[in-house]
Amino acid sequence: MKKLAIIITHPIQYYIPVFQLLAKKCELKVFYTWGEDGANAKYDPDFKQTIVWDVPLLEGYNYEFLTNIAKDPGSHHYIGIDNPDLKAVISRFSPDAILIYGWAYKSHLSTMRYFKGKIPLWFRGDSTLIDEKRSFKDIARTLFLKWVYKNIDKAFYVGSANKAYFEKFGLKPGQLKFAPHAIDNDRFVMDRFDETQTLRNKLGIVDGEILVLFAGKLERKKSPDLLSQAFLELNTNDVHLLFVGNGELEEQLKALALRQAQGDNKIHFIDFQNQTQMPLIYQACNLFVLPSQGPGETWGLAVNEAMAAGRAVLVSDKVGCASDLVYRGQNGDIFRSNDLNDLKSKLSKLLSDPSKLEQMGIKSKHIISDWNIDKQVRIFLKTLND
Repeated sequence: MKKLAIIITHPIQYYIPVFQLLAKKCELKVFYTWGEDGANAKYDPDFKQTIVWDVPLLEGYNYEFLTNIAKDPGSHHYIGIDNPDLKAVISRFSPDAILIYGWAYKSHLSTMRYFKGKIPLWFRGDSTLIDEKRSFKDIARTLFLKWVYKNIDKAFYVGSANKAYFEKFGLKPGQLKFAPHAIDNDRFVMDRFDETQTLRNKLGIVDGEILVLFAGKLERKKSPDLLSQAFLELNTNDVHLLFVGNGELEEQLKALALRQAQGDNKIHFIDFQNQTQMPLIYQACNLFVLPSQGPGETWGLAVNEAMAAGRAVLVSDKVGCASDLVYRGQNGDIFRSNDLNDLKSKLSKLLSDPSKLEQMGIKSKHIISDWNIDKQVRIFLKTLND
């Protein structure tokens, strides 16, 4: 069996199934550069609680927490990841290839430079050009990123927008391999009908009424306020809107909903929900909306989750996955970011035909079935073994 080393800051719930599957097919070791603190529960000021994921993050694969000597450790800034022994630890493992998630950390970038030409270097990231603005800073950034990516042998792009990003910064066709951005689809496909009916009843949603869902941080980047405004201005009958999550806009959204309710509350709020609960949240809705204005909505894995749950989707053109996962008129639609009228128009059209929404959900499930972890792992392994 060939050896694969993965360098990543900390355990991320979306990637663990990938590591577990890889570990069955190669000699895998994951090196966590944040250190042990990276795996500990953390207080999230937006969700207003300490987040402890309720799915196992450290089972089914080999890993090692590295010593991080950063004064302010964490993945939020370049000098937050500083591992003096990373190169030596990787050398002792003697991998056939190194897969690095993210370059924008002191240790990650120095490791890329150190092993260039010694061990095949692979890269995984989901950056796009969607938020790009032309300026002198952009010219300097382009030159810098071309220098960064000269250190890697191959990049595994997650979708078409990510591929365009890598191409701009100098990677050639032979260096690029498609490994789809994916979630554990099976968890979201599993039928949770009884639980979803209980949730809808609790919210006062009767049979035949439509539920529109936003799930994520209630922050400006994701524009939940735009969705709320569009919903209120449409003033549709037999349609409810559910916000699942917390964040800086929470009180503003709740106050607006309360003022507009007039005894008929159609906008609902549920606090942050953990991983095991999210499948039933998606299955309880009829339409999932991600109205992000960015910057930084590089993909939007919540869209994968909603589609795996068999739901129609409506996203803005600032969402990285839009061009790959949303087939206009087939499983949902795409609207112009921060354009209230376009959002209202697309939303109104989708809500006008409940039976079409159901058919779109079926199409979503079909589309996302091809964006799976098995395919991602097969690409990694084929590249390793070749």
